[in-house]
Amino acid sequence: QRELPVEEVAGLLAELKPRFIHHPESKRLIRAVLAEFGCDPERTYFDVPRLRSSTAGGYLTSGIAYAFHPHRDTWYSAPMCQINWWMPIYEIEPSNAMAFHPRYWSQPVRNGSREYNYAEWNRTSRQDAGKHIKSDTRKQPKPEEPMELEPQLRLLPAPGGMIVFSGAQMHSTVPNDSGRTRISIDFRTVHVDDVVAHRGAINVDSECTGTTMRDYLRGTDFQHIPEDLCLRYEGGPPRIAHATLGTPTLGVGS
Repeated sequence: QRELPVEEVAGLLAELKPRFIHHPESKRLIRAVLAEFGCDPERTYFDVPRLRSSTAGGYLTSGIAYAFHPHRDTWYSAPMCQINWWMPIYEIEPSNAMAFHPRYWSQPVRNGSREYNYAEWNRTSRQDAGKHIKSDTRKQPKPEEPMELEPQLRLLPAPGGMIVFSGAQMHSTVPNDSGRTRISIDFRTVHVDDVVAHRGAINVDSECTGTTMRDYLRGTDFQHIPEDLCLRYEGGPPRIAHATLGTPTLGVGS
């Protein structure tokens, strides 16, 4: 970002990121990571890994390098049993890390998820990411009320280290004022037993429709989750429950 025009960097990322995401070697390596953590490859399904970039000083924060506001993945049609895996490629610091907001793990936030459908997003918006350079006009679920982001938690794993958390936990992209671009990889998993039993975190404020369930691939042979299970999630997360937010258990096979 110190040497190239922002339009050129956006073009490079628009070419690089899909190639990385869909490369067969990426899937093989994610499967190896899950095996190292003791996950059962027959019962664990994962989605393709995303390559993320967070530039410094507001150089590029939209489209292909979108800087995420406070959100839960469950606002974006993710199931309540989803586990997120996030790792930095280079060393990170508090000024270019990711922030977690524990206050809102059990406290609901009024948000725009009621207008979000994952299938519609894929049909109309995802492929246009590389076109949004100065600003991002694509409609995404965002908080619709003021939030108190302190206290917040910023974890700093070493390059190749891993943050593992629930897709229902509130988190955000830290405004990057470190002077250097942050590069990271993230992917998501579900355990098929949780999918079948509808286990997972308690839904406190997600109202989206559609489902990301068709994105997940079985660890053994990269087959998709059976369609009959996906259809059970088309209506979105369970209706909002006024209770303490729980987190899916992460252990061997989770």
